[in-house]
Amino acid sequence: MALSPKELLNQLMQTEGAMCAALVDYTSGMLLESAGSGVDLELAAAGNTEVVRAKIKTMKMLNIDGQIEDILITLKNQYHIIRPVEKHEGLFIYYVLDRSRSNLAMARRKVLEAEAQASI
Repeated sequence: MALSPKELLNQLMQTEGAMCAALVDYTSGMLLESAGSGVDLELAAAGNTEVVRAKIKTMKMLNIDGQIEDILITLKNQYHIIRPVEKHEGLFIYYVLDRSRSNLAMARRKVLEAEAQASI
């Protein structure tokens, strides 16, 4: 069953420790859809757009072939996962978890599964 963007994010929010999730257009930095709270997702969308763009630019400069699977940012109290949507260039999923209540491996798997089911 294909998931709409809202359904995709709501599915991610069911994971233990999930705080918020968003679908972002990194060509513009715009937040397209969001769920949860705890982070200013408009600001995070714009800021993490720069992270994705910088990584893509660096990969090109280094002649690294391939695509980004995900970018993980570990903070003292949170995990931030950025996963480009493979089927739709220019979009990424942004997922924030409470580090003390979440399982990072499970969260990364959930993002992968949700992305595979998405109909964006």
